[in-house]
Amino acid sequence: MDQQTEQDKLESIATPGVLDKYQNAGKIANVVLEKVITKLKPEADIASICAFGDQEINGELQKVYNKKGIEKGLAFPTTISVNQICGHYSPLKSESSQLAKGDVAKIELGVHIDGYIAIAAHTVVVGEDQVEGQKADVILAAYQSVQALFRSIKPGVTNTALTRIIQQIADDHKCTPLEGVLSHDVKRHFIDGNKVIINRETQEQRVDEEEIQVNDVFVLDVYITTGDGKTKESDVRTTVYKRALDRQYQLKTKHGRAFMQEVYDKYPSLCFSLRVFEDEITAKLAVQECAKHELLNPYPVLVSPNSIVAQFTITVAVLANSTLQVSGLKLDETKFKPVHDLNDAALKELLKLPMDKDSQKKRHLEQKQKA
Repeated sequence: MDQQTEQDKLESIATPGVLDKYQNAGKIANVVLEKVITKLKPEADIASICAFGDQEINGELQKVYNKKGIEKGLAFPTTISVNQICGHYSPLKSESSQLAKGDVAKIELGVHIDGYIAIAAHTVVVGEDQVEGQKADVILAAYQSVQALFRSIKPGVTNTALTRIIQQIADDHKCTPLEGVLSHDVKRHFIDGNKVIINRETQEQRVDEEEIQVNDVFVLDVYITTGDGKTKESDVRTTVYKRALDRQYQLKTKHGRAFMQEVYDKYPSLCFSLRVFEDEITAKLAVQECAKHELLNPYPVLVSPNSIVAQFTITVAVLANSTLQVSGLKLDETKFKPVHDLNDAALKELLKLPMDKDSQKKRHLEQKQKA
């Protein structure tokens, strides 16, 4: 895989068959996400649900692309992060916790087919069919933001313009975009490409302005909080990792070498959880040795203290005259009664735009004629 990296970066959705692989990965992500949501009930065990999500992904993948030589698997393990926990919570069985009624739970997972990645995340309130107050505001702010980005991302639009949309919607709902979050473009085997959209711009955290291009595939990742937007690392164990592709080191211990060999074989470039390793104790020891020599990139469990965090993530493919949603579920907004409504008239109109291919092409043609 390492020898193919430059070629992988050149692959695009213009290459025959590539968009189909993205879309099939996205379909599986959505099917499994819906199944996981049905498991989110009071007193349900989080580690068990995460394991269920991963198993379902692998089961669905067995039904497609069974030609020899096509790799398939998890691009991101199932995580369920509750309330002030921002993300990446995929606990070991011995360190798990239970859901409670009223928890704001964020489910995230990812699928790849032949290295082509689809990520999706959705937020639900456990055991509540109708949601009011701050919970409704923060969830709607995150969902409306990702929907507005979907309707706005197109060739020539800048990443900074997209960041401003998130801020506008959060402001109307009296919430705050979370700091330190980036939406990345994805390429074959690469979950975090160099082109990014920052969730919230601050004096300390900025990105270079650049334009969206035809054939970009983006994971639009939006996090909104009822807090001040700042995060800190929690004391919860990090279990989600990705191999550091630019690092090589011959580990000294037998269990460390065996662990890394399994990572090379099963997760050569994408993310995994320590949950998948049968021997918890050995995995904990091995990951410490690997981390010491920087062979793995950690995804720590972050929190936005004394707040509620909502997340919605969709994967989109940018074509010349339309944008396709590859993954991500719809939210029934009628079940939410926020304290603060969206005020901006232009954003309200934007969110009403139909996103089927014909409607997008018609709008593209009209704009071209006006120009």
